[in-house]
Amino acid sequence: QVQLVESGGGLVQPGGSLRLSCAASGFTFSTSAMTWARQAPGKGLEWVSKIYADGTPSYADSMKGRFTISRDNAENTVYLQMSNLKPEDTAIYYCAVALTFWGQGTQVTVSS
Repeated sequence: QVQLVESGGGLVQPGGSLRLSCAASGFTFSTSAMTWARQAPGKGLEWVSKIYADGTPSYADSMKGRFTISRDNAENTVYLQMSNLKPEDTAIYYCAVALTFWGQGTQVTVSS
């Protein structure tokens, strides 16, 4: 079955960086577009970024220039490199495939 396991979250100071990972299994990763989304406390799900099978990335406007999505098809893993983090980036970050299968999420907290 499809499994997505996020990791790499944690507590970071404003202006800091984190790299999230999402290890995938149970489907053909190399031909699948992968998505990152997040949910801040008390708010709805927000789309963050997507990477197509050919490696083409796309980002929400508020993440452009700060977040970088990438993938390693040999490792069946998608990454989200986040830099210049802000308190408003505090959220649970999820990866998804086909917007149907979701991981359990990883908590990112940006605070001094």
